[in-house]
Amino acid sequence: MKKMLDFCARLCYHGIRKGKEIVKMTIWLDMDGTMADLYGVDGWLEMLRAYDETPYAIAKPLVRMATLARLLNNRQRDGYRICVISALSKESTADYDERVMNAKRGWLARHLASVKFDEIRFVPYTYTKNDANSGNDILFDDEARHLNAWTGTAIPAANLLTALKALA
Repeated sequence: MKKMLDFCARLCYHGIRKGKEIVKMTIWLDMDGTMADLYGVDGWLEMLRAYDETPYAIAKPLVRMATLARLLNNRQRDGYRICVISALSKESTADYDERVMNAKRGWLARHLASVKFDEIRFVPYTYTKNDANSGNDILFDDEARHLNAWTGTAIPAANLLTALKALA
């Protein structure tokens, strides 16, 4: 946590300086296990294996969403790009992927209606999230494999609100 806060304190104009140009940073937010408690939905794994997208739609928030929305809107006003990067189900079909994306979009609209995301990217389960990283981006995620592979700043989901406040 100290390393993450030190990094946030060193940021100049919320970006990385490349010569005279400031490159705008992107904050990438995972959904499942970071903002949405997918794994807290009773029977979530059995439902996903049965191609039922319901857990994605009914997952409870993991943080106070009004606080998260305020922080995301403030960071966006500060010049950060605010984006979602969320994996589709491990076991999938094209039809199921479409239903999962709709459920996730609905969840975001219901819980973060005031946030105008710069990008929402739904990716295959096997996707390496670091492929979305422009080099200096920030990722909030609950999965070690994504945090460890991220070459920008990777912040565990448990530190979401604290770290967003520190970026001010």
